[in-house]
Amino acid sequence: MRFRPEQHLRRQADFRAVREEGRRVECGAFTLWWFRRPAPAPTAPARVGVVASIASVGAAVERNRAKRRLRAMFRHHQNLVPVDCDLLLVARAAVNRLDYAEVEQKFITACRKITPPPNV
Repeated sequence: MRFRPEQHLRRQADFRAVREEGRRVECGAFTLWWFRRPAPAPTAPARVGVVASIASVGAAVERNRAKRRLRAMFRHHQNLVPVDCDLLLVARAAVNRLDYAEVEQKFITACRKITPPPNV
């Protein structure tokens, strides 16, 4: 699936809202913050922002690699994220040290934690 422009968190206010009003799931290689936004339109897609700092990940090459990996995971598994949800993925150094499959599994597990159980 494509990672469309409307799926990016862009404004600082959106990042701040996810951090201040959202909830957090620790995943080891990264931290996933999530916030259910009041949806004006039920078809608004899930949005994601990716952060990698010098202190936690390292130089520019490592930060860019970490962000690419996290965006790719979101792109491949965006169907696991509720539609009205904003995600903030904060990378740590371990995201580049671990195998992609292992980090991907951590992302899938975290997405299952934030998805509400189906109404039976």
